Amino acid sequence: MKDSSCPTPVVMKQVCAVARLPRDCSRNGCALFSRGLIAVLSVVLFQATGFAQSGDREQTPRPNIVMIAVDDLNDWIEPLQGHPQVKTPHMARLAERGVTFTNAHCQAPLCNPSRTSLMTGRRPTSTGVYGLQPWIRNVDELKGLVTMPQYFGQHGYKTLLGGKIHHGANGRRKGKELEADVWGPPASVGAKPKQKLIPPTPGGNHPLMDWGTFPHRDQEKGDWAVASWAVDQLEQLGKQRDSDQPFFLAAGFFLPHVPCYVTQKWYDMYPEESLVMPPLLASDREDTPDSSWYIHWDLPEPRTSWLRENNQLKNLTRSYLASVSFVDSQVGRVLDGIEQAGLSDSTIVVLWGDHGYHMGEKAISGKNSLWRHGTRVPLIISVPPGLTSFNTQLDAKCNQPAELLDLYVTLSHLTGLPIPDGQEGISLVPQLQDVQQHRERPAICTHNAGNHSVCDTKWRYIVYADGQQELYDTQADPFEHHNLIKHNAVASEHQAVVKHLRSFLPKKELPLAPGSAARILEKRADGFYWQDKKIVPEDSVR
Repeated sequence: MKDSSCPTPVVMKQVCAVARLPRDCSRNGCALFSRGLIAVLSVVLFQATGFAQSGDREQTPRPNIVMIAVDDLNDWIEPLQGHPQVKTPHMARLAERGVTFTNAHCQAPLCNPSRTSLMTGRRPTSTGVYGLQPWIRNVDELKGLVTMPQYFGQHGYKTLLGGKIHHGANGRRKGKELEADVWGPPASVGAKPKQKLIPPTPGGNHPLMDWGTFPHRDQEKGDWAVASWAVDQLEQLGKQRDSDQPFFLAAGFFLPHVPCYVTQKWYDMYPEESLVMPPLLASDREDTPDSSWYIHWDLPEPRTSWLRENNQLKNLTRSYLASVSFVDSQVGRVLDGIEQAGLSDSTIVVLWGDHGYHMGEKAISGKNSLWRHGTRVPLIISVPPGLTSFNTQLDAKCNQPAELLDLYVTLSHLTGLPIPDGQEGISLVPQLQDVQQHRERPAICTHNAGNHSVCDTKWRYIVYADGQQELYDTQADPFEHHNLIKHNAVASEHQAVVKHLRSFLPKKELPLAPGSAARILEKRADGFYWQDKKIVPEDSVR
């Protein structure tokens, strides 16, 4: 007769996976329990079965996951109130169904290293991926990393990727079958005007540096195709919702990445005569070190001075806001697709932006900075009531520091999967349950080796590769206009703060991975080098 006190093989398999015990431990559950592991395993068992209120794992399918990524999206969305006029009703609708992390930050203010970090659960300092290249599969030491979709695929999920999830075409070339089961359309601009809409820009008049409106339809945009693909896939998955196989679907939108082309109706939502401009301080760089310029030394994104001289500051702001509202409408199409497919009660939805974007603040446009405008990102996680046993909050905002790095661990935790080895993120489940739950570790962002920002709920500390420092009281000075470290001397009242925040800096930083290129800064013995060319501080374009 079977001993009723002995755990089932299914339960033991979950326990062993989370506890990282030998793979065959589930074959001898009674022996394990008899060795005094009852207390430990009961805790692990609770974590491993958090997705189910009761019943056997075989009778309770894991939650589905829909991940929505938005490129170059700063905090100009309604849930973050980064701009007083922005209209994003669908992101607001998602926020009402979950938790908005108002103090979330990327791990790098640049597409490829940010997405590499998020998808692998490792910091740029642990991979050496700091620039727009390389792709991890082209680096011998990194090609074996298991990305988030791969990991869920290994645990029985059907994986579907569309639009921009990895950077550029990464994952779509050689060996693409390893990254996902189903591939949707790539990210693209879609319809373009016959000629650029704005005057020639510095840095080579890059074709991406353009914005504004011209006659075309929303249906001609690349993001429309991505949303349509996602809706179609959700419809098919909804027809199979009685299946035991869960799915992981990721849809990545291109806008508001430049070129910010929008149709007239979105542009008209933000009339020039009533447009609220971001807070721009003319002297904002007078208290930042020269090395703050090195990390965005020579880029196609124009400086604020050029935008002013060419009467483009308002046009860029309008175009960016309009692009955000258009993308919000595509997010709404995906959310509607989840509902119409009957998947709302069984699907976790996550929305994130890969890094921030300057709209003239700190004398620059674009990304590539370690200030609020470069690192703060949208992060919204919605877990339907009753889907897990964690009792996550609804329509709540959490100001504890959060990192995009945390998503790999958090989604594994929510779905009852064991946490993979090598993960450097921390689960956000405690904050999903209680937004006031304290989180000791701050959020850390890195832009090329040696340059870091560290953010907790009150302070942003920045250190550059030459040792220069900045400190901002983000409660008293939310737009970080006033550096509290003068001439790199830390005042006595701030020394304890700086010491504490410095303790979280990466202890080890890998050098540039082989094949690194594009927006690469190196500190060498004889000075700083941008793209292998030595920086001459006097040549700075400001």
